[in-house]
Amino acid sequence: MPIVLDDTTHLLVLTGAGISAESGVPTFRDANGLWNSHRFEDLASPEGFAADPLLVWKFYSQRRRGLDNVKPNAAHHALVAVEQRLGERFLLVTQNVEGLHAAAGSRRMVEMHGNIMRTKCSGCRRTPFDDRASHDVLPPCDECGEPLRPDVVWFGEAIPPRALDAIDGFLKRGTNLVFLAVGTSGVVYPAAGLVDVVRRAGGASWLVNAEAPANVSRFDHVEIGPAGTVLPALFA
Repeated sequence: MPIVLDDTTHLLVLTGAGISAESGVPTFRDANGLWNSHRFEDLASPEGFAADPLLVWKFYSQRRRGLDNVKPNAAHHALVAVEQRLGERFLLVTQNVEGLHAAAGSRRMVEMHGNIMRTKCSGCRRTPFDDRASHDVLPPCDECGEPLRPDVVWFGEAIPPRALDAIDGFLKRGTNLVFLAVGTSGVVYPAAGLVDVVRRAGGASWLVNAEAPANVSRFDHVEIGPAGTVLPALFA
């Protein structure tokens, strides 16, 4: 059953790790177990960075190198095609940090958790900048001298207010809402909250995932399977 998109539809899409798994994005436990002796909090939290910033940079530098040959898949491209069709009536919110949506051509997009291919300053308000470098030494900020860090949201950090404002603004502006969650569990925030918001507004909700979540009944439609196969068919 395809998703019906007419001239009034406002489509809000939330993506998680499952949409990029088919592209071969390395996971935290990949790299031959190199990081298995570390807690994730040691590598992805403000406390971990304060304790050993070079260790954190080595971890993220390896993650950057692991993305060198990773390309967007059919699911990413399907979302680009829908965005081009709907224009301002489309918003993509992604929990992913590897940048595949942008590489595929998505533009109306909120990277809720940041992007590991950007770097920002841990001390000043310098604008984050694109950075694919593998840092073997701790890089300092050119403007204030404080250590630079990956531009991602770590454990214990809040989602940037501008990301939440963009979602809220889209939901308030939109009529005939459709919410589509792809490659993410429907039981955790923000998917769990968004599906209820859209339901209260009288909109329809879809979930595309490798397996059904515990709250499957809260979605109007659930498609189980690989996103790269399911999404192009849903938008046909």
